[in-house]
Amino acid sequence: MTDVLSRREFLVSTAGGLAASATLGIPHPMRPPRPLPPTPRWAARPVIVASGNGLRAVQRAFELIMQGTDPLDAVVEGVKIQELDPNDDSVGYGGLPNADGVVQLDASCMHGPTKRAGAVGALENIKTPSEVAKLVLKYTNHVFLVGEGAKRFALSYGFEEEDLLTERSRQKWLRWRANRNPKDDYLDVPETEQMVVRPTGTINCEAVTPNGAIASVTTTSGLAWKIPGRVGDSPIIGAGQYCDNDVGAAGSTGRGESNIKVCGGFLTVEHMRRGMKPTDACLETLTRVVAMTEARLLNERGRPKFGLEFYAVNKRGEFGCASLYAGEDFAVHDGTAARLVDAAHLYDEPEPA
Repeated sequence: MTDVLSRREFLVSTAGGLAASATLGIPHPMRPPRPLPPTPRWAARPVIVASGNGLRAVQRAFELIMQGTDPLDAVVEGVKIQELDPNDDSVGYGGLPNADGVVQLDASCMHGPTKRAGAVGALENIKTPSEVAKLVLKYTNHVFLVGEGAKRFALSYGFEEEDLLTERSRQKWLRWRANRNPKDDYLDVPETEQMVVRPTGTINCEAVTPNGAIASVTTTSGLAWKIPGRVGDSPIIGAGQYCDNDVGAAGSTGRGESNIKVCGGFLTVEHMRRGMKPTDACLETLTRVVAMTEARLLNERGRPKFGLEFYAVNKRGEFGCASLYAGEDFAVHDGTAARLVDAAHLYDEPEPA
């Protein structure tokens, strides 16, 4: 990645690439991949880890890092698959909206080699917040842009303003709104029709390249039906994701408010710094989450009424994942094939409905 580059230089240097990629539908292409040496000496085992909805992401990102692509460019290209997929209503285009029916997106990323970070929160009308977060990282002296300012920043770099609410997501929002209060002016959805509960969803992705460079990204449409302006853990550096090129990277999906309170991404990396394996580090962070959970969010057995998962990789290319409850999986590509792997868990029962 280029550390110092003015906005004017960026626009001039990429003008040709933007034009060339227009026919491919790629508005903001990566720099061309650099080929690996014929007989590289790997400093680490290359690996891509992502949440369970990231099977395509790990496949794409692994292909890219093996071509010499920067790890941040690789993971962003990976998660963009979900951001642009209208059938994934937890991320990007087609994400479930807030209480007012408006889709607000969050994302953050970190680049281990340069020790830089970027994030956007409550971003509206831009399909790929992960790309905008990367531009904040690369071309500003800031870390976090939010709301209207984040959108203007994205538009200044050539992003197009688009309606992110698909008809599918709109219908889910309308049904939720109809059943909010039996005394309101909306007719309740009949019991025979399945009501949409309050889902959470996100995609987190981390990479370790053959030469030991590390990067991470998390992107989301956030908690469905949230209070307008609500921001969860995904765009918060140290919570939704964290990366230290000397140690590893970690990120999360699930109830963001509970992760924010423990700085879960940072805490998981610190556990690995102390020598823990990635899976053990994730489990240790989850025990801290439980200890910090207020009584109203615990069931009669003292266990959380919500779900939360952590994903981690270390400098050696070892990886792991853990969730509060059984039944979760995560996506991995470590040179064999992109596959789903069962996550470790604190509690043997499934996540509460």
